[in-house]
Amino acid sequence: MNTDNYNATLLWVDDEIELLKAYIIFLEKKGYKVVTATNGRDAVDMCSEQTFDIIFLDENMPGISGLETLSLIKEINSTIPIVMVTKSEEENIMNQAIGQKIADYLIKPVNPSQILLTLKKHLHKREIESEVTDTSYRQNFQKIALQINDSYTLDDWKDVYKKLVFWELELSTTNSEMSEMLKMQKAEANQEFAKFIRKNYMKWMDEPDNRPLMSPDIFKNKVFPLLNKGEKVFVIVFDNFRYDQWRVLSQDLADDFVFEEDLYLSILPTATQYARNAIFAGLMPTQIAQYFPELWVDEDEEEGKNLNEAPLIQTHLERFRRHEKFSYNKVNHASDSEKLLNQFNSLLHNELNVIVINFIDMLSHARTESKMVRELASDETAYRSITQSWFRHSPIRELFDLLAQTDAHIIITTDHGSIKVNNPIKVIGDKNTNTNLRYKLGKNLGYNPKEIFEIRDPKRASLPSPNISTTYIFAQKDDFFAYPNNYNYYANYYKNTFQHGGVSMEEMLIPLVSLQSKKRK
Repeated sequence: MNTDNYNATLLWVDDEIELLKAYIIFLEKKGYKVVTATNGRDAVDMCSEQTFDIIFLDENMPGISGLETLSLIKEINSTIPIVMVTKSEEENIMNQAIGQKIADYLIKPVNPSQILLTLKKHLHKREIESEVTDTSYRQNFQKIALQINDSYTLDDWKDVYKKLVFWELELSTTNSEMSEMLKMQKAEANQEFAKFIRKNYMKWMDEPDNRPLMSPDIFKNKVFPLLNKGEKVFVIVFDNFRYDQWRVLSQDLADDFVFEEDLYLSILPTATQYARNAIFAGLMPTQIAQYFPELWVDEDEEEGKNLNEAPLIQTHLERFRRHEKFSYNKVNHASDSEKLLNQFNSLLHNELNVIVINFIDMLSHARTESKMVRELASDETAYRSITQSWFRHSPIRELFDLLAQTDAHIIITTDHGSIKVNNPIKVIGDKNTNTNLRYKLGKNLGYNPKEIFEIRDPKRASLPSPNISTTYIFAQKDDFFAYPNNYNYYANYYKNTFQHGGVSMEEMLIPLVSLQSKKRK
């Protein structure tokens, strides 16, 4: 590692500075410029006249104390890292120093290695982390590439996706050049994942008892067993919620909850009308349309596609002869969140509470339609950041604070994820064709079959068929559908937007997390 990159100017304030000559010489040899002061007043004056990268500050000096000096310097420059160096181990002094947001606290006598470690931690942390992360990803790149080629089961693909998300999050914190290599590897993985889905999806539809965990199975496999144990269960469904977004939100919940984290497979289309209704009904879409036609809304109808979720949950419980008291709440706006919080105590009387939170889906649509939001959420990193910022400052965070005080078992999941689309492919449809950019259904669709995943027999895939000759087609990887009319305009308009409905790891491999409070009795 080239220490020439580490040049920085530091101010060392100590009334016994002559005794520190050996340290100063050591740091100068390491490429640092060291400026010294023997009292707090001189240090404050020097900070008014020039900028330092870091300050080492003795606590016990004649004249104004180190803590007073610290306060005065912070008034001049509140962002400069200040390291308190003292012989005192008094807890009160430590608390005062930490309360004034010192960067570090060292007890005399210190050794050169401690000083160097402190400098690296506060001045060079980003470069060191970036270099180490880059090296680690390079070392793992080939392993992941081999794993992509050797993934034959859904568990294999879940492991691949988790590793890719891990590295995506690691590299995003360092602005690494390796991010481009990761994007290419993720694109390759999605290409192979699409082949995996094309090969296996219809087999799973033919043999539901041998399929992996999918949307209709969530309540039967994850919720009902908890209710059977007498647990109070909160099912919290974040609409349009990706695994990487969960990983970011989990950082804010880790202090209060223990997690049991998994991924499951969304059905196709990866859209609310199909996937979320399947979760709540415990049925595939065609079964919902057949058994409960009054609760199913076809694509060409104007009515909202997710207005019957509470009745679908009710039919689900009744079909399994369950008699649990349940509530259903949908959160679209802050007022809905406040209403939910106000009735929280009453929710604890229910065995099952289902809460749908729509913010992330609304953000996704707003990003498509609003230039300002598109600027704010310009890429996946920004998209995650906005999601985390919303969560931290929304009443939903307060909901989890309340849940952390209970014995309730919490399940966080979603109906589908989304993918940032980049590549338009042409499709032709009549006026009755749906408008989704990642899937189409109709009887007169024109497309290149090599570019899509097609289902010509919707009944076999448990999908409703408005017409005898209805075909479903799904975009793969980061493709999206565009009509030949005004093709360039729509291709450019929707490029780099987050969409859902199709075949990708981001849309189909989605979080299913069990949480319990660390305070659980």
